[in-house]
This record gives sequence, C-alpha cells and structure tokens, in this order.
Amino acid sequence: MEKRYVSTTNACKLCTPLGATLAFRGVQGAAPFLHGSQGCATYMRRYIISHFREPMDIASSSLGEKHAIYGGGANLKKGLLTAMQKYNPRLIGIATTCLTETIGDDVAMLLAEFKREFSELPLAELVHVSTPSYSGTHMDGFHAAVRALAMQQCRDKAAPHTSVNIMPGFVSAADLRHLKEICLGFGVEPTLLPDYSQTLDGPALDEYQPIPDGGTTLEAIRAMSGAPGSIEFGVGPERSKNLDTAGTWLEKEYGVPLHRLGLPMGLRRTDSFLDALSQVTGAGVPAEMELERGRLVDAMVDGHKYVSGARAIVYGEEELVAGLIAFLSEIGVVPVLVGTGGKGKNLGASIAAAAGDCLAEPPRVLEGVDFYEIAEQARELTPDLLVGNSKGYRYSREWNIPLVRVGFPIHDRFGGQRLLHLGHRGALALYDRIVNAILEKKQSDSPIGYGYL
Repeated sequence: MEKRYVSTTNACKLCTPLGATLAFRGVQGAAPFLHGSQGCATYMRRYIISHFREPMDIASSSLGEKHAIYGGGANLKKGLLTAMQKYNPRLIGIATTCLTETIGDDVAMLLAEFKREFSELPLAELVHVSTPSYSGTHMDGFHAAVRALAMQQCRDKAAPHTSVNIMPGFVSAADLRHLKEICLGFGVEPTLLPDYSQTLDGPALDEYQPIPDGGTTLEAIRAMSGAPGSIEFGVGPERSKNLDTAGTWLEKEYGVPLHRLGLPMGLRRTDSFLDALSQVTGAGVPAEMELERGRLVDAMVDGHKYVSGARAIVYGEEELVAGLIAFLSEIGVVPVLVGTGGKGKNLGASIAAAAGDCLAEPPRVLEGVDFYEIAEQARELTPDLLVGNSKGYRYSREWNIPLVRVGFPIHDRFGGQRLLHLGHRGALALYDRIVNAILEKKQSDSPIGYGYL
C-alpha cells in the first residue's frame, strides 16, 4: 500500500531516552540524567508519572539554543555536580538526546574529563548510553541502558555464586515481583536488571525521597559476571543474530551461559522459562507452580466458549506484542493485525514463532507504523477487541469495541503498574480481563441486558 502522507500521527512508540531513564530507575541509589534540553526531561516525567503514579525525578543538563552551536560539555559537567549535590546518588545514569547526538557531543570523552577535573571529590559512579530518538524507540533505549550498566559496572570476573541473572525487559512492577517469587520457589534469589518493582511502585512515606529505596544494587550488578547463568526476555531465538545485549556481553566476556526467551506469557512460554530456570538451578518445578498451571488450563476450558474466534488488533512494543500473540493464539482469540512503532526487529518471524501452529492464518504484521496507519488497515478487518496501551482508546471508542489495556503507557485507568502479565498467574489474570471485556460488551449491547452469561 502506497503511503499518502509523510508525518507521524499518534505514534505507536515513545522516545529512546525515556526507556533508558526507566532502566536506570531500577538501580539502587541511581539518578537518571538526560544530556539535552529541559523539555525532554519534563515530557518523560509526565509520561512515567501518569502511568506509575509515583514521583519521577530526572536530572538534566538543560541545554539551550547556544549549546547547539558551542556544544553542551560545560552544562553536562555542571549538571552532574548539581545532581550529585542534590541527590547524593551512588550512580548517575546519563542518556543522550536528539540534540546532543546531532551536535556530536562526545559524552565518553566529556565524562573522562569530568573525572579528572573533579577527582578530589567523592564522585558517583557514571554510566552513559547513546539514545537518540531518531534511531530507535523506548525499547531500544531500555535495552541499551541495561547493556551499558552491565558493561560499565562488571569490570572483572566475579567469584562464582548461585544467583541467576534475569534481564526481564520492560514489564510491570508486579511482573518483577512475581519473577522474584518464582525464582525463590526454585531456591535461588535472582539478580534482576533492572528492578524498579519498588522504586516505581513503592509504599506511602511520611517524607518525599528524591531517590526511592529499592532497585538492583551495584554490588549485585558487578557480581553478574560470576552467575551460573543468565535468562534474557524479549529477545527470542528469531532475533538472536547480531543482537548485542547485556546477556550476550556477559556470555562473551565472562562465559556466563545465556538463555534467550520471549516474554513468558501464556502456557508454552512460561513452561520454557521454568525449564530454563530448572537447567540453571538444577531444581525441579515447585508443586505450587504446577498447581498454578493447572488453574490456568482449567480457566481456558471454562472460558473458551466466550473468547473462541474473537478477532483482535494487537499493538505496542514488539516484545510485548509477540508475547501477547503467543497467549492469544493459545486461548482461541484470532489476532488479525499486529502493529508496532519499532522497525528492523524481524517482527514477522517473532510473531510466527510466538503463534506456532495455533493459528490457521498469520496476522497482518506492521512495523514502523503509527496509529493512523494501524487504524487505516484495521477498519477493514472488523475486529472484536483491541489489546494494547491507552493510546488506542480513541479507536476503541470509534469502533465500539473493548480495549484490553496492557503495556505502557496506561494513562486512562488506575493501577497500570500493578497489572500482572507474566507466568501462569499473570496469564490467568490477563485471561480473566479478556473474557470479562467480551462479556461486558455483549451485556451492554443487549437490548434487555443479561444477568447471567
């Protein structure tokens, strides 16, 4: 189909440094820092706070017009000193923006100069990552920041230990807590990188904490090189070639065995995750997790008559949509279109691998698209429901079909950070929401209403 427009209308992605700031927030004592204009930090804070309902400080070098000519090195150094004075962080995670990447600031060189010039001060650890938004999405920034944390903090081969490295990708705070619970069931305490389960979903406090408690400790990050194995989500075998991540770097540099899996959503993918954990730990699957699996299967049988044959439009981050397709294809929902703002990620192969032999026809796959393009093709497919973040609400309303909210951002509902998606328990929670969305639509469309369905 030939495009009749060149602009982006309601993008199906967010900016690259936003993902990096989220990853940095998952490190204990870390302060996210943007090398760029103040407006970038304000935009990202608005998005993150609206979803997580938590404060989110993001420091900035606050560049103006003149810095586009003369460079932002002086502001970067001044901003780092100010951030250290205000927050007293253990680590500052520095992400670049479009402006500083375009003018060509050499951040690595500037940070080396900064360390020499202020060597007499007790400086925080500095981790930097290149994240221009014109070359990726928030997911690219997220993974790049995780890789930078591993590369720039794992400086030596650590002593062998039993903690398993898990790079979970961009999932909810509830998902991170559940992953830790699953690992503890296998008798090991994992090192999650990142872990914002508390820093972005914490308890009520009497006083505001600029850097909230929680997160992966620097000591745990540095010890990742001595782990018995790493499990990395969202980058399954169909995306493995030429993909540099924290897991591939730890394997290449320190020989840490790597298991690359899709997000463990639904039966098959969760089973693969539990099998990988068994291989790394040498422990069998706990009985409680077998029971959770059985409850999910029982629910699938009970609810199949409601969801079977329902036609779905799925959109969001490429890793999330692949996980959703894996699950939807198991429960009888027919995904007819899959859309993502990212491109060049071999999404078609990921979707085909996720669906396996569960679908009679593969869905239409759109990469590098906005919601205008998704809607343009979706209208002719007569969908029964949308599955994705809040940005699809206008189409749910226009087409009078339910929107099952998953992913990021969720701005128009409460508790988006606590939605559970992963594992058998997460699949059951998502299944209940899908079934009930379909039942509610049938109930509200009925001229008489149904009290019993």
